[in-house]
Amino acid sequence: MIRKLNVAILDDYQSATYKFANWNKLVDKIELDIFKDYIGKKDNLSNLLLKYDVLCLMRERTPLPKKLINQLPNLKLVITSGMWNASIDIDTLKKRNIICCGTDTQIHSTAELAWALIMNSWRGLQIEIQNMKEGRWQTTIGRGLKGNTLGILGLGKQGIQVSNFAKAFGMNIIAWSHNLKKEECDRFGVKYVSCNELFSMSDILTIHTRLSDRTVGFIDKNKLKMMKKNSVLINTSRGPIIIEQDLIDALNRGIISYAALDVYDQEPLPKEHILRKTKNLILTPHIGYVSLEAYYRFFNGYLNAIEAFLDGKPINQIS
Repeated sequence: MIRKLNVAILDDYQSATYKFANWNKLVDKIELDIFKDYIGKKDNLSNLLLKYDVLCLMRERTPLPKKLINQLPNLKLVITSGMWNASIDIDTLKKRNIICCGTDTQIHSTAELAWALIMNSWRGLQIEIQNMKEGRWQTTIGRGLKGNTLGILGLGKQGIQVSNFAKAFGMNIIAWSHNLKKEECDRFGVKYVSCNELFSMSDILTIHTRLSDRTVGFIDKNKLKMMKKNSVLINTSRGPIIIEQDLIDALNRGIISYAALDVYDQEPLPKEHILRKTKNLILTPHIGYVSLEAYYRFFNGYLNAIEAFLDGKPINQIS
C-alpha cells in the first residue's frame, strides 16, 4: 500500500483552507494538517514540520530558510501562494532536489487597498468615522486629491494600477525606482523623476517596489525629511523598506502628516507594538492580497500543485 503524503498548510489565520478548495479530491492520497496560528518563531519549528512531505506557504508568513529546510528530511514539495516568495531559500531547495511551485494570484486587491488607504489618510476619514461612533461632529477639514501629486516608488503591476486610479482623480503622477526607466514612465503617462524629487515633490508617496538588498531600510529619516510636512506615506509592499523607528519619529514630530501601513518588520504585529500607539497612523493587518478572489486562486493552486506532483508532472515550478 502506497503511503499517503503528509501535507501541511501553514498560517491559515482565517480557516480558509476548506472554504476555497475541494480537498476531498485527495482524501485517499494525502493526510492534511492545517496550522491556523503563526508558528514561524517557534524554537521547535523543525520538530513540528518534521513529518511533512509537502508544505503549503502563504506568501511571506512563515519563512523557509536554509537551516530549516535542511532539518526536514521528508520534504519533497513546497508550494507558495503566488509565483514569488522572498522568504524561501530556493537554492537550498534545488540542492536538496525539492520541487518548489507557485499558484495563480490576483494582482488587483493590493492596489485597491493602497488606494483605499490613500483616500482614508488624505481625507481624514479614520478620525471622522471614530468621531461619529463617539458622538462628535466635524472635527477635521479634509483635503481633495485633484491637482495634488502622487509619487510612486516602483512602477510595476501594482504601481501602474495605482497610477490609473490617480488619473481618474485628476492627480499629477510621478515615479522613480532603482530600475525604472523614463521610457517606461512615458509609456504609462507618468512623469519620471529622480529619487530626491520623488520624496520632495510627492503629496502622497505610495510604495510598490520589491524587498531586496537595495530596498531594505531605503526609506530612512533623511528621506522622510525631504518630504513635505503635509505629505502622506503609504506602504502596502514590505515593512522593512521603511526604517520603522524613523517613521515613528517622523510622525510624532510632525515631519510628515500621516502614514498608512499594511506591512511590518514583524508579522503578525505584536499586540503591544509601539506602532499601535503611534499618532497619525492607520494600520491594517497585511490584507493587501487577502481577498475572496485571491484565496480561491491560492488554495486551489495548492490543490492543483499537489495533484500534479502525485501525477509526476509538477506545474508552476519556481526556478
